[in-house]
Amino acid sequence: MKRRGLACLLSLAVTGSIIGAAAIHSGATDLQADTTEASAVPVSTVELVSSTPDFSYANVADVAEAVMPSIVSITNTSVQEVRDWFSRRAVQYETSSAGSGIIVGSNDEELLICTNNHVVEGATELTVTFIDEESYQAVVKGTDPSNDLAIAAVKLSDIPDETMNAIRIAKIGSSDQMRVGEQVVAIGNALGYGQSVTTGIVSAKDRSIDVAESMETTTYENLIQTDAAINPGNSGGALLNMNGEVIGINSAKASSSGVEGMGYAIPVDKAMPILENLMNRQTRTRLEDGDYGYVGINGQSVSSEATMLYGIPAGVYVTYVGENTPAEKAGLKEGDIITAFDGLNVSSMEEFQDRLQYYAPGETVDMTVSSKSETPGRGYEEKTLTITLGDRSELQ
Repeated sequence: MKRRGLACLLSLAVTGSIIGAAAIHSGATDLQADTTEASAVPVSTVELVSSTPDFSYANVADVAEAVMPSIVSITNTSVQEVRDWFSRRAVQYETSSAGSGIIVGSNDEELLICTNNHVVEGATELTVTFIDEESYQAVVKGTDPSNDLAIAAVKLSDIPDETMNAIRIAKIGSSDQMRVGEQVVAIGNALGYGQSVTTGIVSAKDRSIDVAESMETTTYENLIQTDAAINPGNSGGALLNMNGEVIGINSAKASSSGVEGMGYAIPVDKAMPILENLMNRQTRTRLEDGDYGYVGINGQSVSSEATMLYGIPAGVYVTYVGENTPAEKAGLKEGDIITAFDGLNVSSMEEFQDRLQYYAPGETVDMTVSSKSETPGRGYEEKTLTITLGDRSELQ
């Protein structure tokens, strides 16, 4: 599906997956054949580390011109449920929110775009708009909510040559090598109006912030702090050094009363191993209600307080295992904590239930489970269970 325009309803800036491997190469080339400039590279490669450490653009305008083709706007259309005060009934309505993304790779079938998990979370329809203002349907390829990272994919067959010639894969730098005080540039879909540019410096490294949402508080660690303005809609966009290289993925903005000049980004050296894993997974689409497999448990999220105070692993605490269910056959027991499903971390019951909606009955999946050790003082021990998902129709 091809659409023009980008919805301007906004989401808060804070708040699986390919057959085959994403193309990852070194030695990027500029489309204009000027290899002395650290501009974005063609869409068949992704550069992981700078190959021109001594190069630096003269000004912010040059950085923006080189990198803009690598940045996209993202529109997330989702269905929200609220309770009507008069009828006391749950009412569903469609809403749109805006975010940003960075083109980071491709494979034989897809163009791969990194963004924040909260930008694509709950999407019933996802649209990506490129530098030429053409829009195309995308799917969520994989997510890592605990690190607020995600990969979206657009089919290459949907993108015409004109757009392919206009876009580029971003060049990736090193966040570990940057210094406090260095100039940086932020590019993203600020306020949902389209791509815009702000600049500032690296204010601090290794910052931690707490983000409160839905009665839970999530702590994000090892972030880059910058005074470059990062507004709603910037989430998922790029934080760049003066080489035009991505050193961070904009993720959150401190918005407390009286606080200014404090934006945050996920360091690229932390993000890339996670993103590479997501890029090289099988692409899945969400199945209709009732068509996806089931596990056969009741569970609840392990709160951040329980993790911090009692050392309980983050994940899904199993409160009940149904008799003769896939969970029981796999060896799952009450009191176990599911920490990963099919190789991806699980941080809450809601996340686990959402992830199941991409897996069909009969599929066999590995789950990582932490169990209370029978040896006093040993805490929790991790193991891997293999589960074959059940058919929901059997529960009728």
